[in-house]
Amino acid sequence: VQLQAFGGGLVQTGDSLRLSCAASGRTFSSYAMGWFRQAPGKDREFVACISSSGTNTYYADSVKGRFTISRDDAKNTVYLQMNSMKPEDTSVYYCAADQSGYGSSWPVAYGYWGQGTLVTVSS
Repeated sequence: VQLQAFGGGLVQTGDSLRLSCAASGRTFSSYAMGWFRQAPGKDREFVACISSSGTNTYYADSVKGRFTISRDDAKNTVYLQMNSMKPEDTSVYYCAADQSGYGSSWPVAYGYWGQGTLVTVSS
């Protein structure tokens, strides 16, 4: 599966932004999907994931209550709705696909990655 993330940009503190990740291939619905982010000089950080069924979601504590992950299998797309954004959310955001269907906070569980999209939150 090939992934392409888009929707990044420059926003102000408190603003909202929605990222999208479009996937190619007919088996998108069998993959769990995850969002990760990486700030300059830092390790890649888990943000959120959603199971292949869409029933289960999991969030990093730093974004819980502010970010929402969702998926639309008809469009082969996973979304990350980001609300009440903070300067510390500034990062390059990556989407990833986990063939197991369960999802994980560990990057190694994901076999497919999209290119990143930059999100900058100004104070």
